[in-house]
Amino acid sequence: MSAPGCADRPGWHPSPNHGARRNGASPDMVVLHYTAMGSAGEALARLCDPGAEVSAHYLVGPGGEVWQLVDEAQRAWHAGAGAWGAVSDVNSRSIGIELDNRGDHPFAAAQMTALEALLRRIMARWAIPPERVIGHSDMAPGRKIDPGPRFDWRGLARAGLSVWPEPVPGGAFLRDAARFGYPCPEGGEAALLMAFRHRFRPGAEGPLAPEDTALAAGLARRWPVRG
Repeated sequence: MSAPGCADRPGWHPSPNHGARRNGASPDMVVLHYTAMGSAGEALARLCDPGAEVSAHYLVGPGGEVWQLVDEAQRAWHAGAGAWGAVSDVNSRSIGIELDNRGDHPFAAAQMTALEALLRRIMARWAIPPERVIGHSDMAPGRKIDPGPRFDWRGLARAGLSVWPEPVPGGAFLRDAARFGYPCPEGGEAALLMAFRHRFRPGAEGPLAPEDTALAAGLARRWPVRG
């Protein structure tokens, strides 16, 4: 499958920080990030700086602006160390989307609307299912926290662009989280629980609770990871 041509690209702003996807891989997941920078302009400069050695396929601004930095067929440098299911080279298997947000305030309505429209196009183009839209913290728990607890994952799921579980009593948290795709981080259960709660129980604190276990079981039952 080929990526869109230049005429189809919103706000084409090329970054030199990319390469070929390894071993003939095609994107079958999307990874969402926040920039943690002061402005979209600062983020664009960094994502296009050869010395920074970081990039993403897209950047979405708070007003709904969308810039494409890397062709979807190419491997952008956004995910770093981490894994999802059996995938350890997440960059070769994903589309990376950066959201202009510092992580300490809500994501703007116009930004979320633009993100939803962008996701629909990407997911249709590459046949990516909603359960393969994940956060940076999902694939790198303990190392990354974006897009953070202020990101509206539930709203994205209502739009059919991600998933939200129905709780299932019982289960085992670590086993079921791994069945959904979460890796086992160096920080163990505590690091994984933080990443899980940022996405599915924002604001929750304290030790592992039955609510966490039930949600993880719901994810594992409905969306066991593939590949």
